[in-house]
Amino acid sequence: MRLGKGFQFELYLQGEPLIPGLPDDVALNCLLRLPVESHTACKAVCKRWHFLLGNKERFFTSRKELGFKDPWLFVLAFHKCTGEIEWQVLDLTNFSWHSIPTMPCKDNICPRGISCVSFPGEGALFVCGGMMASDVDFPLDLVFEYEIQKNNWTMMKKMNTARSFFASGVINGMIYVAGGNSADLFELDSAEVMDPAIGNWHPVASMGTNMASYDSAVLNGKLLVTEGWLWPFFVSPRGRVYDPITNTWENMGLGLREGWTGSSVVVYGHLFVVSEHERMKLKVYYPDNDSWETTQGPPLPEQICKPFAVNAYDNIIYVVGHNLHVAVGYISKQNQTGSSENKWRFSVEWQVIDGPKLSDLTPSTSQVLFA
Repeated sequence: MRLGKGFQFELYLQGEPLIPGLPDDVALNCLLRLPVESHTACKAVCKRWHFLLGNKERFFTSRKELGFKDPWLFVLAFHKCTGEIEWQVLDLTNFSWHSIPTMPCKDNICPRGISCVSFPGEGALFVCGGMMASDVDFPLDLVFEYEIQKNNWTMMKKMNTARSFFASGVINGMIYVAGGNSADLFELDSAEVMDPAIGNWHPVASMGTNMASYDSAVLNGKLLVTEGWLWPFFVSPRGRVYDPITNTWENMGLGLREGWTGSSVVVYGHLFVVSEHERMKLKVYYPDNDSWETTQGPPLPEQICKPFAVNAYDNIIYVVGHNLHVAVGYISKQNQTGSSENKWRFSVEWQVIDGPKLSDLTPSTSQVLFA
């Protein structure tokens, strides 16, 4: 009878203690907390450590079985001179960096124009579309999935339409994409959805206007898409809102689309934007009066330089800048006093985490997953 991997592992652990003086269950709990960047050195301690730390799938499977759920920040970055892309990961518990395998692309992909979504609790990251590095007029329909537990990439079924610079978001476990550029930079109005459990893409209602996406967000179960301000700024930017329940699109409020001047995240059920104008304060959108207000607290730290990649987890905002320095914004809220309005006020405090050593990388996008 062939033993399962888990049972083989249990038999293996019946040898010498993992850590002398500690029960194996306690020692294993300690070793599973080691930062990934230390695995290369630590697996040389003994055969049992090598068995556990020398195989990423075994390591992450053991972490999952014991209920570990630590947040990691995944950053898609590129070298400005060569355009070569790579994924860097910041362990948000130990504040240490490590890399993951490269995506299985036959051709070089431009780091711009890609859309990423994630399922944090499942440790799954999806990379969709983009364009060829050698030909920006050639959008891609490729979809890749990365799973933390397996530490590898899988090519998924392609989107129905090749697109770059498009909107994406996860609503009720489904991945939605909309708009973007097609061949010859022609703007699209089509949208489609995929159930990751099945893997097939299906069309949904068209946007009603051809539009590439500057930024997008999921708020209150709806996909918000903005094209952003375009030079020479004579015309107000367009924005569309998709409701998956009714499978319909509607125009975005004027105040929302005119004030959306940066990369967005949703925290405390509110839309926040990190402005493209450096040293600007974080601002938050209030739907009741279709307006934006700056948050209390200091502006983005000076060490964080454009371009930005922004994401959030557990009411904390992560802004990745050049060289992958990260500004961690701790958001707090309080109910406004002395007012008849039931309105929350927000403030932010920033902390800076240095990027990887000897890094000359520029961020393209980021996602938070649990490992």
